[in-house]
Amino acid sequence: MTKNLRIVPLLMGTFCIANLALSQSDRFAYAVTDVNKDGANWSFLRKVDLQTGTYSDVLLNGTDVSRLAYDASTKQQMTPMTDARFGNLANAAFGTGVAAVAYDKRHERLYYTPMFIDQLRFIDVRSMKVYFVAGNFASQPNKAADQSNIVTRMVIADDGNGYALTNDGNHLLRFTTGKKTEISDLGSLVDAAENKGISIHNSCSSFGGDMIADNDGNLLVFSARNNVFKVNIESKVATHLGTITGLPANFTTNGAAVDENNRILVSSAVDASALYSVDPRTLVAVAMQTTTAPWHTADLANSNILESRKPVAPAELLTSILSPGSDKIQLFPNPVTTNTFNIQFNGVDGGNYTVQVTDSKGQLVTQRTTSVNGKGSVSNINIPTPSAKGIYIVKVNDNNSKTVYSSKIVVQ
Repeated sequence: MTKNLRIVPLLMGTFCIANLALSQSDRFAYAVTDVNKDGANWSFLRKVDLQTGTYSDVLLNGTDVSRLAYDASTKQQMTPMTDARFGNLANAAFGTGVAAVAYDKRHERLYYTPMFIDQLRFIDVRSMKVYFVAGNFASQPNKAADQSNIVTRMVIADDGNGYALTNDGNHLLRFTTGKKTEISDLGSLVDAAENKGISIHNSCSSFGGDMIADNDGNLLVFSARNNVFKVNIESKVATHLGTITGLPANFTTNGAAVDENNRILVSSAVDASALYSVDPRTLVAVAMQTTTAPWHTADLANSNILESRKPVAPAELLTSILSPGSDKIQLFPNPVTTNTFNIQFNGVDGGNYTVQVTDSKGQLVTQRTTSVNGKGSVSNINIPTPSAKGIYIVKVNDNNSKTVYSSKIVVQ
């Protein structure tokens, strides 16, 4: 996230409103398949249309060893390497197969990790260049024979951070997105007391599958055996929500993505008779009506966040972002649609004031010093266009660095 988790409950519902207003829901998901429709070599990247179930042609051949990757830090093309276990195949983007991908829409990157190589990688989906992040990802270069320490679940959460989970649930990994990648091992998940013996660590019930995120600080893990767990990121407690019903007997949930209707599309690497749409409230699955059968699919990823927390109504939102007693200083328009807003000083002493705008992570976006000469003075504040749309905090400090005004503002 790097959103501070302590302020997530304060901001999560309002982010949901901003996203809805922008109609930014992805109507597709990236899909990991074989080159053959019924194959099981998870080394080819496609897109699937979430409305029609149609798969695209291959976007990336992950077995191509001649397509050299770039170093994520230096952005320089890497020299070919020979791995002791996999030889030249280690140079290929998806050389040992991939079962965990996550789409970072803000930076147009598709993050992933190969199943048997302990390294975080990403694809710049604009150029389709592949980048390797230096160092180990899960700090476990030797993969267990039972595949317990292989990463098979990954998602970009509502806080902007990536999260990945090993099969056994003993390593919840967080990685930052953007210019510099920082990886943290948050440790093992903890089973909720009400799980009644269905453990997130059990190989029979809970390995494999995929992971999505909601707008209330949770990750939702869909295991290959169709069990669903809600994992609170802050506490790392995994609560068993139930088992998906309505699926064929041989269906294994290997990919999951949220669609524009706030339902969850699931795919299988074993049963490709249909894609299924799951109601997140009841966990009942319904077969998606398509003109052609889907591909066997190891993983799905898009940027949609499941709306678990009740959205704040627009009228309520606009009321809540205005500070009480704000008649001395006012900002407008709110919401902001052109990356520019005004601050009007109606009842403060003359002098110099500093206006600071910070994002949800507490990072300074812009700062400006303005001179107030009298009642009604207006200052124009510009938010840099690369900044993400959402909720920002506007503070006004006087010459003694005392905050005389603070308010939230919506940027659409």
